[in-house]
Amino acid sequence: MNMMSTAPSSLTVFEEDALALTQAALEISRAFESKDDKRLASALDKNLKLWVGIRTLVSASDNPLPMVIKDNLIRLSSFVAQKTFEMQNGANAKTIESLTNTNLQISEGLLDKRSR
Repeated sequence: MNMMSTAPSSLTVFEEDALALTQAALEISRAFESKDDKRLASALDKNLKLWVGIRTLVSASDNPLPMVIKDNLIRLSSFVAQKTFEMQNGANAKTIESLTNTNLQISEGLLDKRSR
């Protein structure tokens, strides 16, 4: 998928994507823990953009991923958007945990796929 920047890297595409998801999860978690609303809003915005990118890539007709994986990623993208918009009324630990766990689980899946 390669959701990261186009900067040269020694990482594989899967590793870059996993890193982007992990970094986004950490930014959200740290911003929430620091009770910094501006930082949290920025982290959530960045994460939402990352998931919009994922949705765009997997929705492309020439994307070689199996349909079941595409559908799951599209559903996860919708879930992330829904949870992000819900936090306009105030962040809560359960929602933050859901978002960060989603990112970390997909990141882990990408790294697992890379190792096969």
